[in-house]
Amino acid sequence: MPLVRPQVLNDVFQQAADQARQRLPELTHNQQVARLYRKSLKLLSSWAIDRDIFNEEASKLRARFDAERGCTPGKALRLLREGEDELFAYTHPDPYCNPIMPGGSKFMRNPPLPMDVCFPDGNYPKDAPKYEINPDWTKAIPENGKVATGYVLVDFGKKNME
Repeated sequence: MPLVRPQVLNDVFQQAADQARQRLPELTHNQQVARLYRKSLKLLSSWAIDRDIFNEEASKLRARFDAERGCTPGKALRLLREGEDELFAYTHPDPYCNPIMPGGSKFMRNPPLPMDVCFPDGNYPKDAPKYEINPDWTKAIPENGKVATGYVLVDFGKKNME
């Protein structure tokens, strides 16, 4: 029968990690409701593609929030919990995101070529930009360490340069 080592070290390590870990700021009830409303609108934009339908459903959603304004604290906590559960239940499997933003279908699709590829002789036109652009559409600035020289590994899962 193998000996089982006590978990004392793990418990001590867990306690030290709990002390070192920063706590998230406590949000007021109004902030929690505002975040729930904003997340609900973003989720609604994933489900309602037509703008007229979105506006109609957003008005209904706003009416639901306004109907419970000024209720008792106990009921407010229950409604907040139910709202978060409902938000989770209606989560869209493929949420909408802006096509040119990270995660969008057009993000990093056609990054601009380096200037030395476009003008190998070095004669840049007067209206040419004075800065280089990385494949992830950030400015190539040596100070921040994001300069694409030579071959660059682009992580398409996170949509950034590594």
